[in-house]
Amino acid sequence: MKVAIVHDWLVVNAGAEKVLKSILEIYPNSDIFSLVDFLDKKSRDEVLNGKYAKTSFIQNLPFAKTHFRNYLPLFPKAIESFDLKDYNLIISSSWAVAKGIKKDKNQLHISYCHTPIRYAWDLYNEYTSNLKEPKRFLVKQTLKYIREWDLKSSSRVDFFIANSKFVQNRIKKTYNRDSKVIYPPVDIHKFTLYEKKEDFYLTASRLVPYKKTKLIVEAFNKMPNRKLVVIGDGEEFKAIEKIAESNITLLGYQKDKVLIDYMQRAKAFIYSAIEDFGIVPIEATACGTPVIALDKGGTKETIIDNLNGIHFKEQTTKDIIEAVERFEKLRFEPQKVSSTAQNFSIIRFKREIKEYISILQ
Repeated sequence: MKVAIVHDWLVVNAGAEKVLKSILEIYPNSDIFSLVDFLDKKSRDEVLNGKYAKTSFIQNLPFAKTHFRNYLPLFPKAIESFDLKDYNLIISSSWAVAKGIKKDKNQLHISYCHTPIRYAWDLYNEYTSNLKEPKRFLVKQTLKYIREWDLKSSSRVDFFIANSKFVQNRIKKTYNRDSKVIYPPVDIHKFTLYEKKEDFYLTASRLVPYKKTKLIVEAFNKMPNRKLVVIGDGEEFKAIEKIAESNITLLGYQKDKVLIDYMQRAKAFIYSAIEDFGIVPIEATACGTPVIALDKGGTKETIIDNLNGIHFKEQTTKDIIEAVERFEKLRFEPQKVSSTAQNFSIIRFKREIKEYISILQ
């Protein structure tokens, strides 16, 4: 059986790439297709086992390595340009356009959907509201085209797998399609239990607006007696650095060794984004560190009140402060917190994927 695995783009080793890595370990002889492939050697070895993806024409366009997202209007045409007629099974790892590849009736296409295209659907207003004309008009027209294509191309998928119940509901709402929930893999053998907690809170993510890290910093600015460590880099780093008070430490980007060390020692991990799933909070629980998370999105499903963390209702400084004060009055057992992460192991993910695909074949 010939297997093709289609991934939106290969630029960094993030959450979706962890899913891709596990799928490739199930099908090591598969061929990989992606709009672009600009992975560095370390990420390539870790995710693709040194292999290269077969890329679209966007790979060779001017400035593609740093600004490939500017070619968004060409993404549908680019993903449709792949010739996959020689493959029996097509698995797309899709949060943008990978699910829109073309196939014939004799091929089986299963799409692992991280989410329907965020900027065309759920974050449409957020992406367009602050733009000035004529850019706003052009972006809205582009997203209108992307939405129409996204709906039309959803019929090319034979079966959807959702990475959470939250995304399952999005798939139903957007495409009117049913899906099977299989949670992403978390490397619980790398993020190991550590029971000696210290007197600081931790948050870690890319520093981009929807992650709401700045909101967490603003909340801790109002709690000068509480220490916060922030790990991550991104477009909001300088803005966060400018407002952070002395009780807040910004470490920027850190390698896994440093991240794990802080995760293991933190008294709690704080996360305020509406995530499709949210791998990082589960990595924290694997370390025995409870999570203070938003009661929406993937963390609504994975963080269980008073077992491996607590929730706050809204993305406001007031809610975060109240959650921290509530957390301070509670006691969590690191071993019990860590045990909840076992439900999201890599072994479990591979088993569920293999079992589901074998049934469909």
